[in-house]
Amino acid sequence: MTAGVLVLAATPIGDPRDAAPRLAQELSDADVIAAEDTRRLRRLLGELAVSPRGTVVSYHEHNEARRTPELVDRLLAGDRVVVVTDAGMPSVSDPGYRLVAAAVEAHVRVTCVPGPSAVLMALAVSGLPVDRFCFDGFLPRRPGERARVLADDVAERRTMVFFEAPHRLVDTLRAMREAFGGDRRGAVCRELTKTYEEVRRGTLDELIGWAEVGVKGEITIVVAGANRQVGSVEDALGGIRQRVAAGERLKDVCADVAARTGLSKKALYDATVG
Repeated sequence: MTAGVLVLAATPIGDPRDAAPRLAQELSDADVIAAEDTRRLRRLLGELAVSPRGTVVSYHEHNEARRTPELVDRLLAGDRVVVVTDAGMPSVSDPGYRLVAAAVEAHVRVTCVPGPSAVLMALAVSGLPVDRFCFDGFLPRRPGERARVLADDVAERRTMVFFEAPHRLVDTLRAMREAFGGDRRGAVCRELTKTYEEVRRGTLDELIGWAEVGVKGEITIVVAGANRQVGSVEDALGGIRQRVAAGERLKDVCADVAARTGLSKKALYDATVG
């Protein structure tokens, strides 16, 4: 028996008119539709005027470990399984990766229906460089864990993209200011493709001031990468000593300067105490 096909189908991130024509066909012809939220799927099916002939099952973060083997069995039996999430491409900060990995392991063909992407749209409208970028998804909710993740991004020179919930936006922007500095450029994109779409651009300081009033909707944050200024250890010593004299820990200052310049943290530390 020939194995079936796993189809990752991108769904609109807001405006249903953005749905790819092929999406309706795939949803109509699928033997199984695995949906993150079956209620949202029913709404989308209505908007696309589609009556699926196959089985609809839920597939979300709380059941994907259990349901993945069941879906792989359907694929191996020759079924066409279509995966959809609430918005955008499955497996990108959404359920789907586990099933893709299992399907690949089982030598099942995996393909996708391309479509809307909050990551790419936010990049395109941010006004920040888009030739090189990275996607970090949702940051950890706990302040300490979030700070550690952002500390790893201090020297990142590519434009960075993050997802965030509206009620955590201010705290996240403040954590970014702590890690990157208040003058780092960024953009907050909310409700992309929806009625109240808004893109706010500015420094992190400016974005915090705007967000403190209160922001609602789906949020994507875009942050400029670091401008690495490579110099010599000797050139950096004056600034390091000035910051230490102002009360900062030498170890922390050296780590920060090393991340921003590419110089050796140990060399900076040794030169300062030597």
